[in-house]
Amino acid sequence: MTDVLRRGRASLAFSFLTQGVAFALLVTRIPGIQNRYGVSDGMLPVFLAAVPILAGIGSVSTERLVRRVPPSRVLRWSQPVVLLALLGVGAGRQIAVLALALAAFGLAVGALDASMNMLGVSLQRAYGRSIMLSFHAAYSLGGIAGASLAWVGAHYGPPLWVSYLPVVLVLLPAALVGSRWYVDGEAQAPVEKGGEAGAGGGLKWLLPLCLVMTVAYIGDSTVSNWSAKYLQDVLGGSEQMATVPYNVYMVTTLLGRTVGDIGVRRFGAVAMVRAGALVAAAGFAVVAGAPGAWVGMLGFTLVGLGLCVLVPQTFAAAGRRAYGTGRPGASDAAVARLNVFNYVGFLVGSPLVGALGDAWSYRGAMLVPMVLVLVTLVHARSFAPGADRYGGGHERPRTADVGRSSNGLRLRPGPSDGPGPAGADPQPGHRPRPGP
Repeated sequence: MTDVLRRGRASLAFSFLTQGVAFALLVTRIPGIQNRYGVSDGMLPVFLAAVPILAGIGSVSTERLVRRVPPSRVLRWSQPVVLLALLGVGAGRQIAVLALALAAFGLAVGALDASMNMLGVSLQRAYGRSIMLSFHAAYSLGGIAGASLAWVGAHYGPPLWVSYLPVVLVLLPAALVGSRWYVDGEAQAPVEKGGEAGAGGGLKWLLPLCLVMTVAYIGDSTVSNWSAKYLQDVLGGSEQMATVPYNVYMVTTLLGRTVGDIGVRRFGAVAMVRAGALVAAAGFAVVAGAPGAWVGMLGFTLVGLGLCVLVPQTFAAAGRRAYGTGRPGASDAAVARLNVFNYVGFLVGSPLVGALGDAWSYRGAMLVPMVLVLVTLVHARSFAPGADRYGGGHERPRTADVGRSSNGLRLRPGPSDGPGPAGADPQPGHRPRPGP
């Protein structure tokens, strides 16, 4: 059964990577899309805002959808829609086609992001140790690959659909084949002793995590949308150098997420989240006070190292705490609702920094995400592990093969996991029984 989990982890990591490629190919070719369709500068923000708004709707809809169908099925069919919508953006000519393609992209991305993270949370629970950052590392790797492919397309100048088509032809069938090995979590969680009081009644306990998710994406959107302009216009960097900060940010995000799970296993989720918030805040402080472009790039590097921990651990904490309530589907519902605040942060961050930069100064505007990310320190205890213990420096030594595979096969505890549910300790005085 361990092989089932390993295949499930590999296939889900590939899904994260594919999504990173697709999203990067869209956002890094916005100038080319604008030129192809003749979208004015005044209309462009409307189109850009519509995608995260529709993605939020898609995420909320996924919460209801997974009550009837497993998240693996939502992921299996939303990912091809994202890729085909991307191809539609590159192939059309009329504004109506662009609007339809972006609408499909946004709705499918919301369902995709929510279902991917639902499966990631349930797989982490099955493994009994922190693996969530590795999935988001795959997303970062896909983003770097997608941005590199976009640069090649922009440099050599083929039509958008020509640069998108090979990517879709490779990734779409590969994603469909890989979807055979997705592994869903259990429909019913065990009630955690002393679990969240009132957690099931509206998930009010989720609000601190929603706030952390929002400020993390405010910081992320600040770097992705304003780092180039800041380096060139404020710090006096060249046009070529202005393209570097975001690439450095993505690389450091990848590196941080690649090794981040080790840090969570060693020091615990709370310590890693606090450290990430402090490093990110220090990075924004360095950016705001930088005397030149090279120091500014150092600041953006620190921001990447700090923020890379927050989003994966926020999803993991939401799933972990919801699972402890014992309510059917609580973990999936928490992840879907939390995912909406990904898009809230994206919508708020870029306009906020731009408005403050124009009205006040861009150096001062960089202090705003610095202050906001420090709010994470106030809510760091929300990341504390419960009875499942993973992420708290007390990892279970062996993998628990639990959950449900995407083809409906029910997975049961392996020989080393004892009689209880996944993550539950054996009762005192009882020796674990071998599984069937």
